[in-house]
Amino acid sequence: MFLINLVLLDSSTPLVPSDQLCHLFEKSALLQFNNSLSLDLEYSDIADLKTASWKNDTDCCSSWDGVLCDSISGHVIGLNLSFNYLQGSLHSNSTLFSLRHLQSLILDDINFNGSPIPPHFGGFANLETLSLDNTNFSDLRSNMIQGNLPNVPLSLQVFFISNNHLYGEIPSSYCNLSKIYILDLSNNSIQGKIPSCLGNKSYLSVLDLDMNELSGEIPDDMFENSIGLRSLHLNGNQLEGALPQSLYNCKNLEVLDVGRNMINDTFPQWLEDLSMLQVLVLNSNRFHGSIGSPKVKSPFQKLKIMDLSNNGFIGVLPAKYFESLTAMMNEHVVNKVTRLGDTNYQDSVIVVMKGIERSLEKIINIFTTIDFSRNDFEGEIPTSIGKLKALKGLNFSQNKLKGSIPTSLTHLSNLEWLDLSSNDLIGKIPSDLSNLTQLSFLNLSHNKLVGPIPSGNQFDTFENDSYSGNLGLCGFPLSNSCKKVTQKGDHDSDKHDEDHVNLFDWKIVTMGYGCGMMIGIYFGYIMLFSTRKGIHFFFLSLAMAFVVPSPFPISFSVALTITDTNKVLLLFFFVVAAKEF
Repeated sequence: MFLINLVLLDSSTPLVPSDQLCHLFEKSALLQFNNSLSLDLEYSDIADLKTASWKNDTDCCSSWDGVLCDSISGHVIGLNLSFNYLQGSLHSNSTLFSLRHLQSLILDDINFNGSPIPPHFGGFANLETLSLDNTNFSDLRSNMIQGNLPNVPLSLQVFFISNNHLYGEIPSSYCNLSKIYILDLSNNSIQGKIPSCLGNKSYLSVLDLDMNELSGEIPDDMFENSIGLRSLHLNGNQLEGALPQSLYNCKNLEVLDVGRNMINDTFPQWLEDLSMLQVLVLNSNRFHGSIGSPKVKSPFQKLKIMDLSNNGFIGVLPAKYFESLTAMMNEHVVNKVTRLGDTNYQDSVIVVMKGIERSLEKIINIFTTIDFSRNDFEGEIPTSIGKLKALKGLNFSQNKLKGSIPTSLTHLSNLEWLDLSSNDLIGKIPSDLSNLTQLSFLNLSHNKLVGPIPSGNQFDTFENDSYSGNLGLCGFPLSNSCKKVTQKGDHDSDKHDEDHVNLFDWKIVTMGYGCGMMIGIYFGYIMLFSTRKGIHFFFLSLAMAFVVPSPFPISFSVALTITDTNKVLLLFFFVVAAKEF
């Protein structure tokens, strides 16, 4: 690698004038670099033109904006031209690369017209901060850079090169970045395995390798010394194997996102000891088995995003874990908005919100969600869910959940989306769910729910899709209307009439028994104690009138009151009378 210095000085030329701290060759290098650029007229009205103060007859260390010199040696150690809105090309022979004592280089918002990144950035041996945001470089962040990852100064502390077209493997030289604090290589096409040395750095706070083509297992020993790691993003790669338990050493870890890989493991209960963890994303992997009960007393107290969706988890939902999610219980915290991360790096995450996959570019503290969808969970929904009053989203869809919808869900006053679709839930929809005035998305489809759909507030805005596949549901917005209250009154009236008729029948039966008994006793007395033939003939005629049809003038209504028992009794007397004849 060659650094080209276009300023030729002989040995008689003083490096620093007696009245100036700035070295002449560094001043000349800065002036020539400035002359290679021009103001972008599109932004001339808002440009902070620091270089306007750059004059040849002034000291570059004391008079030039954006230039910082070492107070003892006089060498330029910092250059900040952000918001200058300059434009031009940056070539490998630029005098910028002769400023070999630079420790900080910020060239944000300079339009380099799609120039390729010169490899000479790796020549700044003392560089700690390099920022080339929005430079239209074949750059670093979002500048359409193509090719392999560039070599960088080993003293570099912050390095962003995300959202480009980089490919190839991570250079072994990156293992020597002993002072690296933030390393963001996300959204490229980087391939190969992750070097174990990449995470084994005590200073490393953020490692973002999201959305690449990395493969193989995550090295077991990768995080043995990562005591300062705050954020780990490995989402959207092709990583396999188990989650390395060396992550147990990352006691300051706030974000763990390994979603959309091929990780094959059981639920990592050892993560319970990471008391700072706020975001846990394990979705779309090959996790399996039951989650079980916590091993520590109060795990995941600061957790705000828990996404285990699209895996192979089985068993009942982890009610004991839900009972310890303290950060999701405090509904008053949601009124104070803060962002996860710091001024140098803002964490992002991909989540399913209201049925649509979205990328949250900045995670704010009020965003709290649980997504256990597309697994094989069984049993009932725990009532302890109702304690998580700060929840914004809850998704238990596409499982094998049974039982009814717990009424405790009506306590989730901040809930904005609720998806319980494609389960085996039964019973009625709790009417008090209509009190959730923040709810803007509801999906209860493909269950076995019955009864009327609650009305009022947000429930008046949901469409048929929210309830489809529940044949027992009725009411708005479905075409299947529920029975009116008056129909219930009519039903009660009919039941009363039926009871009245039954009562009347029993009265008649009772009268029949009484009448039959009296007639039997009376005619039995006559038959035994009076003259025979006339009385016997009369009794015979009477008995035949009740036993067989006859022309005798006996009322049909009276005949209806004669019970079978009485007819048998009369038939007995009829037989006795026939013998006496």
